[in-house]
Amino acid sequence: MEAAHGALSLLIVVFLVSVTYTFPTKTDSTSEPGSPTADYILEDYRGKGCLDETGFVYKLGEEFSPSQSSCPCVCTEDGPVCPNPECPRFSTARCARVEHNGCCPECKEEHRMCEHGGVTYALLEEFQTSQCERCRCESNGEVACVVADCPIPECVNPVYEPEQCCPICQHGANCFANTRIIPAGKKVRVDECTVCECPTQENWTQTDSQAECYNYGC
Repeated sequence: MEAAHGALSLLIVVFLVSVTYTFPTKTDSTSEPGSPTADYILEDYRGKGCLDETGFVYKLGEEFSPSQSSCPCVCTEDGPVCPNPECPRFSTARCARVEHNGCCPECKEEHRMCEHGGVTYALLEEFQTSQCERCRCESNGEVACVVADCPIPECVNPVYEPEQCCPICQHGANCFANTRIIPAGKKVRVDECTVCECPTQENWTQTDSQAECYNYGC
């Protein structure tokens, strides 16, 4: 009697173990090695929402602003729909303050004057800062200046006059004969045997300021 009771208890234990423990089964041989499990497969948002560059998901009908679009886009079942309006044109150079309201930039304030050296000037106004420099207040609020292009003086001793920009030759054209200054346009005997002459004005250069001299073989 005791032996039969022990055998029955053993059968009950084996049955309980088989119910509470499931042995691992062999995986399907058709699955590819290294394929991700269902928990790691990304959800497909097509027809359900829209993804931006950061991976954020927007619901259908929701507006968002992707970086490649200047206008807000609407998430639809076919993907984001971004309007591309024809914005009014304006001169960015003349605009002092630009604001982006919605899709198109707008010029809220234009340049009305220029400031140069602590003095204000009206647009397109021309003024002179020195004898050699003339300036103009441009339409974009910036000052553009040009410096006079002075010709090369035809003398070796030019002087600057108070009311003039470029140097002038007070005593006319001349050149050096060694260390002596001689006038241009005529031959000058610098000693008993040497006669010198300045280069002609057509051939004058500032680096060629020496006279041409001839020795008569004294």
